[in-house]
Amino acid sequence: MPQAPISRTVRWLLWLAGTLSLVLGVIGVVLPGLPTTPFVLLAAACYAKASPRLHAWLLHHRLFGPMVSDWEQHRSLTRRTKTIAISAMLVMVSLSAWGFRHLPWAMAGLLIVGLVGAWVVARIPTRAPPA
Repeated sequence: MPQAPISRTVRWLLWLAGTLSLVLGVIGVVLPGLPTTPFVLLAAACYAKASPRLHAWLLHHRLFGPMVSDWEQHRSLTRRTKTIAISAMLVMVSLSAWGFRHLPWAMAGLLIVGLVGAWVVARIPTRAPPA
């Protein structure tokens, strides 16, 4: 059953949400505790509805393309990918929290954000590794 066309306002809001998500994903590459993958996947989902051109660009992007196409094909992550992601977050959040040990509120905030990031990754379905 074909879907009704999306209004110009909804398309614009999806584009805005996709762009904001992509920006957060890019920041997550360098900011410990902020997960990159969920934001990039959210951007891809928004762009798929709002702008096929931006969705195609994201699919063919050197850094994010493999992540997006793998997700769209399997809707899951391998255990190895999840282990690497959570381990990297654990190391980076721990180092950052240690750096803020003199500011307990900042350290607590970093630890909470890191736990949320690990929880998000852990909730993604796990699939068997490729044969």
